[in-house]
Parts: sequence; structure tokens; C-alpha cells
Amino acid sequence: MDRLDPYTTHGMPAGAFNPWSYRDEAGVADADLVGYKIEATDGGIGKIDSASHEVGGSYLVVDTGPWIFGKKVMLPAGMVNQVDHDGRKVYVDRSKDQIKAAPEYDETSHSDPAYRDKLGGYYDESYGNVPPGTAR
Repeated sequence: MDRLDPYTTHGMPAGAFNPWSYRDEAGVADADLVGYKIEATDGGIGKIDSASHEVGGSYLVVDTGPWIFGKKVMLPAGMVNQVDHDGRKVYVDRSKDQIKAAPEYDETSHSDPAYRDKLGGYYDESYGNVPPGTAR
């Protein structure tokens, strides 16, 4: 499977990023992703602890294990660019450093609109800073 290029629009207007919806091309559908490993652009970050398929509010909570001292991170569904169901891996289009620098997650944050706005905005910035068609 080819990984999707995060610098293309994936059917959205140029520069648009929908953080809380899985991309059709990613191959998520209604699959149960709990237990799948997460791969950033530069390596593994942990396993999916919980996953949501809420319309317009989907996300993954990842247990990072020893990578970030056992903390969990919340990843908006829009970051998923490919799912390998046979290998039980989910690929996201951000680096480990970008994920590590994201707004901190705690168990009560996932439904907080202010946290979601902050997290979605954080990840949206990296899409907005790269003009469509720009080479990596």
C-alpha cells in the first residue's frame, strides 16, 4: 500500500484539513483499531488504547509506553493516512516530534471542545504552512 501524501488535498479544498474525520482513502471504515500500532513518519510511537468513530469528532488515543514515559496522546482522525489491517498498523502523517509537542492529553480532555479546538488547530498549522504542490 502506498501512503498518502499529506501535502495533497485528498478531496478537500487546497490547504484544508479536517482533523476530526477519517479520510476515505485511509481505509479505516468502521474497523476496530484498538491494539493496532501507530507509526509516525519517522517511526513507531505506541499502540492505540481507544478509538472513536464519532461523525465529525473521531480520534485515536495512543498509549506511548516508554517513548513519552507512559503518557497517552490524542490524535485527531484526520492525521491517519493509511491503515494496514494485516500488519495491524496505523500510519499518521506527522513526525514523532510533532506529536510529542502537541497539547497535553488527559483522560478527561477528549470531549472538551476547548481542548479539541486547541489540538485540531495545532495539527492544522502544519497543513496550512505548506502550500499545495510544494515538494517536501
